[in-house]
Amino acid sequence: MNIQEAKTIRLADYLQSLGYSPVKQQGNNFWYKSPFRQETEASFKVSVEHNLWFDYGLGRGGSIIALAQELYCSDCVPYLLGKIVEQMPHVRPVSFSFHQQASEPSFQHQEVKELSHPALLRYLQERGIDTTLAKSECKELHVTHNGKPYFAIGFPNVAGGYEVRNRFFKGCIAPKDISHIRQAGEPREKCLVFEGMTDYLSFLTLRMKNCPAMPSLDGQDYVILNSVANVSKAIDVLHGYERIHCLLDNDEAGRKAYWELKKEFAGRIRDFSNNYNGHKDLNDYLCGKRQNQTVNPPPRTIVKPRKKGLGL
Repeated sequence: MNIQEAKTIRLADYLQSLGYSPVKQQGNNFWYKSPFRQETEASFKVSVEHNLWFDYGLGRGGSIIALAQELYCSDCVPYLLGKIVEQMPHVRPVSFSFHQQASEPSFQHQEVKELSHPALLRYLQERGIDTTLAKSECKELHVTHNGKPYFAIGFPNVAGGYEVRNRFFKGCIAPKDISHIRQAGEPREKCLVFEGMTDYLSFLTLRMKNCPAMPSLDGQDYVILNSVANVSKAIDVLHGYERIHCLLDNDEAGRKAYWELKKEFAGRIRDFSNNYNGHKDLNDYLCGKRQNQTVNPPPRTIVKPRKKGLGL
């Protein structure tokens, strides 16, 4: 995919694939709550006619490339095009009706239960993650989308949304936000920062195995960004800690996120990504997959329950 091909993708379809739905329509413009911060009033506009966006809070806008720059904290065009291509299996033509309440979520009839489905547990095992740990941190979601039922692992965030994962799907149930996991008892002075839920679960698994590459800490809190675009949302939370340890991805977006945090917390932040140098992230380290290894994942599609019972 080149830049011109990327610019043909409808921004509304791309945003919907990331879990962002418009809250209202005015003429040929869709209005969203900004994907870059928490807000109560929509200040992010998408022009359907011109396929351009503008965020009035940032004072910036542009094409899908400019959007990707903000979402993935990078100016490297090949990297941004790669992230757009990675998301393409989830991009579908969508239409919106605003006769119902504007904040109606993309996924409806949500059922949240304890994580137990064998297909989801197998997926975690294939990623090297201890399922007992995952059961204590995640939920099992059963939802409908466009009248069709789906199920997946749900990882809650501070705004009431969920990161959503199964073998074939990676997305979210809006609102998208960070996850902040605090230990019981007295306030903690240390906090570990991860990019996503899989990294966090991989860390817990590695700690359980007494992996020497992991920091020997006890009683710390955790912040999971759920997207490098959420760095600004994490900053307010992290101001409450004396020591911040980052275990972000070994890629350009992970490094840029770390430097954004370091500008804010110089003197009390430490980068632990060298502990798994040669691996893209903590899950690759857990699974023993190095950065120069390539894999061919199965086609991405949301797992659908069979007509009789749930299964793959």
